Amino acid sequence: MRFAEIGQQLRAYRLESGLRAEEIAARLGVSRAALYRYEKGEVIKLDTIRRLAELLKISPLSLLGIGVEYFGRPAAFQERLRQIEEQSDQVLQVGGAVVYPVATEAFDGALAEAWTEHADNSPDRLLARSQVEQMLGLLAARKKLHQSRKPNITAILGEGSMRRMLTDGVAPGLALSERARMRARLAARAEAEAIADALDSVPIGLQLGLIAGAEPSGPFMVMRGRERAHVVGSAFAPDAHPTTASGVAFITGADEAIGTHQRVAEGAWRDALKGHEAAARVRAMVKDAFPA
Repeated sequence: MRFAEIGQQLRAYRLESGLRAEEIAARLGVSRAALYRYEKGEVIKLDTIRRLAELLKISPLSLLGIGVEYFGRPAAFQERLRQIEEQSDQVLQVGGAVVYPVATEAFDGALAEAWTEHADNSPDRLLARSQVEQMLGLLAARKKLHQSRKPNITAILGEGSMRRMLTDGVAPGLALSERARMRARLAARAEAEAIADALDSVPIGLQLGLIAGAEPSGPFMVMRGRERAHVVGSAFAPDAHPTTASGVAFITGADEAIGTHQRVAEGAWRDALKGHEAAARVRAMVKDAFPA
């Protein structure tokens, strides 16, 4: 068994459960330090895996990395995604409006402001702030990881998704002050302009395309490392709020799933707009959303 991978999945599922480490350790009959050692890859008995799976309300196979993993909490999903990115050399993204690991500082700044303002207006401000800080930390860790590993990314973004981002701004759906919502929209514009520039210049390690027609029913990624590949189906955009977003994301390493998603991705790439044509299309969208 790959205990390091089991430990990573244990941490992600702990976040998914909403239980504190102290609660899980107490129910399991071990110390919190022992639980953290499991998460860091210490040898763990099969009986302990079974009991952990019962506590976390998942299949033991999920902790062993077999089958399909499901996540209903954005924070748990982001943690698991970060873990897979640690081993990925190639990332193929289909759908969505942004490629988060290379998103602009404006995107991150507007996101932090929107989430923090929303937390400050929550009934339990301290808890809401803690959840926001955790989520921002996970996203920052993904950015830092990308900068150190620099995997090759091919992303086919959706025109419809980009238009919605330009209309609603970063962190859509949250009740924000006029100032915060305007900054969210301006950040969306800066992100779209950066995408147009990347389409024109084709930076090393990043290839972009634009789906001008109907997008796939749900965005997904095929992530390949030296030893394993995964398909990630995301119900959560990078700016999905840690507590108000609703949906289910999935991750699987099944060969059939990887092959099917790869074929769909290759077809989307073949039909996508690229280069100057795609860049012009994105700039036209920006102009429509922000007329002079």
